[in-house]
Amino acid sequence: MSHGILLFAHGARDPAWSAPFEQARDRLQQHHGGGPVLLAFLEFMSPDLLAAGTELARQGCQRVTVVPLFLGAGGHVRKDLPRLLGELREQHPGVQWVLSPAVGETDILVEALARSAEHLARHTQVSVDQPAP
Repeated sequence: MSHGILLFAHGARDPAWSAPFEQARDRLQQHHGGGPVLLAFLEFMSPDLLAAGTELARQGCQRVTVVPLFLGAGGHVRKDLPRLLGELREQHPGVQWVLSPAVGETDILVEALARSAEHLARHTQVSVDQPAP
């Protein structure tokens, strides 16, 4: 059974915003054992969830896990995402669509946020009243 992973992020008008999400996609692709990994966005950026999900179905995925790259399960994760997954289920009934919790709800990410904040607090040298480099 072909298993795809569909990372789902909010999106932004600034193209540079997506860089960490693209890096996460690329790293996951290296560890996923050959199954396709795609990144989709809710708004402002392409592809959207429906287009990326359709592409995974086209590639023959029989199971797709959708991983919300959100720090918390707000309205987009609780309301918008289930509606969009319902559309994918209707359009591709032969694919099993699985929704994971938001990454921000995992102990791994909470610990990484705490460690990153601690590191930055100890090593950031720019004063608040000075512009960052």
